[in-house]
Amino acid sequence: MIHSIVIYMQNIHYLIVALLLSFAAKAQTVYYDASTFPLLGKISDATETRYERLPAKLNGISRAAIWSLGKSTAGLAIRFCSDTRQVSLKWETLNNTSMNHMAATGVRGLDLYCLENGAWTYMKTAIPTAKESETVIISNMEAKERELMLYLPLYDGIVSIEIGIDATATIGQPKMSLPQQSKPVIAYGTSILQGGCASRPGMAHTNILSRMLNREVVNLGFSGNAHLDYEIADLMATCDASLYILDFVPNCGAELIHEKAEKFYRILRDKRPDTPILFIESLIRPSSKFDLTVHDRVREQNKALHDVFNDLKAKKEKNIYLIACDIGTDNEASVDGTHLTDLGYMRYAEYLYPIVRKITGKRK
Repeated sequence: MIHSIVIYMQNIHYLIVALLLSFAAKAQTVYYDASTFPLLGKISDATETRYERLPAKLNGISRAAIWSLGKSTAGLAIRFCSDTRQVSLKWETLNNTSMNHMAATGVRGLDLYCLENGAWTYMKTAIPTAKESETVIISNMEAKERELMLYLPLYDGIVSIEIGIDATATIGQPKMSLPQQSKPVIAYGTSILQGGCASRPGMAHTNILSRMLNREVVNLGFSGNAHLDYEIADLMATCDASLYILDFVPNCGAELIHEKAEKFYRILRDKRPDTPILFIESLIRPSSKFDLTVHDRVREQNKALHDVFNDLKAKKEKNIYLIACDIGTDNEASVDGTHLTDLGYMRYAEYLYPIVRKITGKRK
């Protein structure tokens, strides 16, 4: 009996110690509102809330689907500098979105990177647990100043984010202007461009490409809805870009491409006569190797794009380019026969990198 009481008291002691340590750890973490730090990847700051992609003036002008998808934070990233040994995060997503073919970490998680010797290095992913999540994303680090970048969710929006650091540490504005924000690359496209189905935000190919170039890449991917909406071309033209990437073909039938692609192009070209414009064919969907209907549709889409491009070249349009979409030929780069895995995204980014670097004149 006495032995049992002793064991019981020891267990109570251990529990109290554990609780005290937990409370102490939390007390040693100080949270800062992420809205005080620079936000990369936005084409306009005139949005309804901070963490979204489309300006407020498009509410009621853009189709409902486009407006809703614009609330997703694909391509957005927070930049800051800290000498903390531990980074904690609190964040609330807009919709607590779930998808049956995409990891929750990609849909509504966060990715932390740091700058090392001029290159961005992955640190860890913040795993969402509910609409409101809190986690220690990385700990036990050496206490030295680091340039940090936090990627936001690909298929959900953000209501708020707080960044937690050690009470004795400092946090502030980035001291290095990287990725370069002047003359960003502006990319327009489909669910693939938005990031479906990367396992985590940093693995969307526009984010990979941004790190490779160390240049801001604005993601205007609208899942299932890259239908050449003219107001999006107007929006793109407001930005003095180094390159416009047009990767809309997977969402457009041949008829729609013939009907709208040249006018979409003209809106960009009339306002930005010297900016390079890169057209990209539809990817050869892995499923099209066996599904002949998909095969024929992709072939028709790409032919329509070539028709438009060749017509533009015949009209002496300059500084325009047309390339294929290359994710390999082994049929192993997709989740579902269409949307990309991290393997597919890395292949796509590595394929695009030398092309984009050459067009923009970026040297690395």
